[in-house]
Amino acid sequence: MSSNRRNFLRNITLGTSAIVSGLPAIAGQSDPESSTDKGPIQAEQSPSFNMCGYAAPKLDKVRIGFVGLGMRGPGAVERMSFIEGVEIKALCDKYPDRVSSAQKILEKAGLPKAKEYSGDTGWKSMCESKDLDLIYITTPWDLHTPIAVYAMNNGKHAATEVPAAMSIDECWELVETSERTRKHCMMLENCCYDFFELLTLNMARNGLFGEVVHAEGAYIHDLVSLNFNKKGYADMWRLKENIKHNGSLYPTHGLGPIAQCMNINRGDQLEHLTSMSTNDFTMAAKAKELAATDPFFKPYENQRYRGNMNTTLIRSVKGKTIMVQHDVSSPRPYSRIHLVSGTKGIASKWPDPARIAFGHGWIKEAEFKSLEEKYTPPIVKHIGEIAKSVGGHGGMDFIMDWRLIDCLRNGLPLDQDVYDAALWSSIVPLSEMSVNNRSRTVEIPDFTRGNWITNTPVNLSLEGGATTTVRKNTQEKGGKQL
Repeated sequence: MSSNRRNFLRNITLGTSAIVSGLPAIAGQSDPESSTDKGPIQAEQSPSFNMCGYAAPKLDKVRIGFVGLGMRGPGAVERMSFIEGVEIKALCDKYPDRVSSAQKILEKAGLPKAKEYSGDTGWKSMCESKDLDLIYITTPWDLHTPIAVYAMNNGKHAATEVPAAMSIDECWELVETSERTRKHCMMLENCCYDFFELLTLNMARNGLFGEVVHAEGAYIHDLVSLNFNKKGYADMWRLKENIKHNGSLYPTHGLGPIAQCMNINRGDQLEHLTSMSTNDFTMAAKAKELAATDPFFKPYENQRYRGNMNTTLIRSVKGKTIMVQHDVSSPRPYSRIHLVSGTKGIASKWPDPARIAFGHGWIKEAEFKSLEEKYTPPIVKHIGEIAKSVGGHGGMDFIMDWRLIDCLRNGLPLDQDVYDAALWSSIVPLSEMSVNNRSRTVEIPDFTRGNWITNTPVNLSLEGGATTTVRKNTQEKGGKQL
């Protein structure tokens, strides 16, 4: 463990004796007199290199290896198969049959067969390969950091599904490895590329909401049936995560887009949080119901599941606030909330429809359309319609993938860097620490080590890029010839 992480784990505390270790169990009581107005906790050692704004050497061809071909992986392989300048060189999964299935995607696209890796440690051999530039990670959560770190240590850029890390120690490991190797580590937060989120980001950047002072995000998605589906997540891994942890387990879909609107890590920084969860009122009951007729579910009976709803409140250094909610076990309509509130106006996406206001009432549809036409950012105008045709959560997944490849091919900084991956992911263990300590305040580490003060906001232009094209496909997809 490096001095950065040792110092952080030694210095940040929850009370008089409870050392924050990234583990669920929290001992002791918080000190009500402890101060949280000293700014974000940061390591004593300065960063070896600032990855924010870093432009890696251009890659004419981006040679990709995919690891994790269960839920999210096949869709990623298919989306990348449309992008010129991409070579899909390797496919990896614990289960060989999944690799074989993914090969059919390449065959359908008329692309060469990729090298196959499988087994528990096949990803290590893939990362060690000399003919790859980028490792694209869509595995269970507990493998995100180990694979990303191994990839960077073997000279590859890493792009990982969310969350990028499950502990504070893992967050620091990602940061330190990226800085030392000067390899990108991007968390694949696709919601930052959804259409209304990009619209509100550009509007916020142009001052339409005034000073953004409060924002709300969420991941509210009824996943009970999927989590208990034996053919769903391999080895029931996601259900097990809902047993091991009680906090905001999946914060980044809601947090990422609003953090960008508030220039977090690039002009402001998250300072401290407090988090509270309800009891579990559905998952244990579901496990008991299923175990009554199916012995497979007996190990999941009489377990302590995370609470239905978690609410985490965050305050920034500049005195702004964020609310993030997580609920995947209540029968509610899907929502990420996405509310951005400023001194001049507000935007809100859920519940439908998406709305904007500059006073007591929401603006009319005609005015909304006018603002949408004026403030839709260049990336949407450039690739948005093609993205909708290719697909992936309505197109946002393809925009994300295209942008990643275009940045790597043109030597541009990424929209999401390793500090975003670490900070947004850190809400998972930090919220759990707070929940387990009667919602006491927990300070949030500054993974930039002070560079947030001078880091510049995400560039919404396509300056220097937009040279990456989309392959024509002989088969129509989504009603369009690409």
